[in-house]
Amino acid sequence: MKLISVVSPCYNEEGNVEQLYLRTRETLARFPQYRYEHIFIDNASTDRTVEILRRLAAMDKSVKVIVNARNFGHLRSPQHALMCAEGDAVAVLLSDLQDPPELIGEMIEEWERGTPIVAGIKNSSDENGTMFGIRTLYYRTVAMLTNIHVLEHFHGFGVYDRKVIDIIRTRFPDPYPYFRGIIAEIGLPHKSVYYNQKRRERGITKNNFYTLYDIAMLGITNLSKVPLRLVTFTGFLFALLSALVGLGYLIAKLVFWNNFSIGIAPVVVGLFFFGSVQMVALGVIGEYVGSIHTMVQNRPLVIEKERINFDDSEEKPKE
Repeated sequence: MKLISVVSPCYNEEGNVEQLYLRTRETLARFPQYRYEHIFIDNASTDRTVEILRRLAAMDKSVKVIVNARNFGHLRSPQHALMCAEGDAVAVLLSDLQDPPELIGEMIEEWERGTPIVAGIKNSSDENGTMFGIRTLYYRTVAMLTNIHVLEHFHGFGVYDRKVIDIIRTRFPDPYPYFRGIIAEIGLPHKSVYYNQKRRERGITKNNFYTLYDIAMLGITNLSKVPLRLVTFTGFLFALLSALVGLGYLIAKLVFWNNFSIGIAPVVVGLFFFGSVQMVALGVIGEYVGSIHTMVQNRPLVIEKERINFDDSEEKPKE
């Protein structure tokens, strides 16, 4: 009998994990021809999340729990759980319940028709309209910077065939993975399943400005070298512009020797302007250097503190 794995990362989601478990179980009950496991990976929650997960795991052996030693972030922790999933199909479902667990049923049906990647795409959202617009602008900017087809408003929610998970496991050993970029890079056939993302009903979002900026820059540096080329072109452009302005001033001074005064204002404005351009250029280069630094360190995705309901015989991926 084939196995369906559902992976749910969580951090301080005491108000959601039980509802997530119940709704997911009800959805998968429509597929009695499959076994299923629901893997929760907890990022060292400080509320009652782990306590609730222990109780659920004690009642239902299909619930498997990994508790991390500390909070390893919103990218590394889900990837580790994904590598622990043994299913013939693996679903990624976040714990905030903004993505409907019931949609996994439709995704499994599409997977049964032979689609290796079934991606949940938000075509509308109950979140702030400005934020949704900014996300749309970001995805379209990334699409312009790369020749890889990037799924718009896709953040990982979906069902993936075993061969997709095996490709990620063996060919993408990234210590700081950008999952949606990896899916775009793999490029296997996909099917989009559209939905409206609900507003979070319980708990608060764990994404702040820095995490959103981190994900955004990671997406760009993972998928495109165009920003580096733009820095080079900008350098050439402003060098040429500076030479022309300097030549113009020299000619003006030679023609109007006694009446022409440069003044200090253009010099100060020019210094600030070119200083800003250099800072932006260094920042862009720094993002790429930071990515290289992360890869060279090759640190583990997470360090586990505890496992519940995993068999000892189950292979444990590299931490």
